[in-house]
Amino acid sequence: MCRTLTAFPTTCLERAKEFKTRLGIFLHKSELGSDTGSVGKFEWSSKHGKEGRNFSEDVLGWKESFDLLLSSKNGVAAFHAFLKTEFSEENLEFWLACEEFKKLRSATKLASRAHKIFDEFIRSEAPKEVNIDHETRELTRTNVQAATATCFDVAQGKTRTLMEKDSYPRFLKSPAYRDLAAQAAAALASPSSCGPVQPSHT
Repeated sequence: MCRTLTAFPTTCLERAKEFKTRLGIFLHKSELGSDTGSVGKFEWSSKHGKEGRNFSEDVLGWKESFDLLLSSKNGVAAFHAFLKTEFSEENLEFWLACEEFKKLRSATKLASRAHKIFDEFIRSEAPKEVNIDHETRELTRTNVQAATATCFDVAQGKTRTLMEKDSYPRFLKSPAYRDLAAQAAAALASPSSCGPVQPSHT
């Protein structure tokens, strides 16, 4: 059964609009640079309840585990924006750069990219220097000289642990995320008022 957008419950449209606005707080100027790959922006469609429901479940999943957050493009974008407010976005950017690095298959590209990541995130006084201990820094320096897909594993693991134990709990307690999670819970709690709507046909 088809309904036009005008028949869509006003409260649901308002909720969807507010939901998008709240996520916009996170996503405002939060796209990553080309070196680490850009994070896809979430696009809210008030016409399709199923999409809204999937996104609501996605948002609520971010607090279930750090892995679920990192596996969500919207979650990564929101977390990155939060880290920027704490001036610690380099940790996530390094982690993402390592994930992309491990997908490379060419030995030449591995070597070139390894040195670029090292210069950007690992070496002393690097422009986006991550917080790792001296031993890990030197181990990574050695690994980069004969670059393999695993040469950043130790440094990446320590950076991930730091984010999970330090920044992630603060992210979950932030007013912006708590508001967004409340909106997601409300959207899931009232499926009848925000059910799927088909576009009208002319």
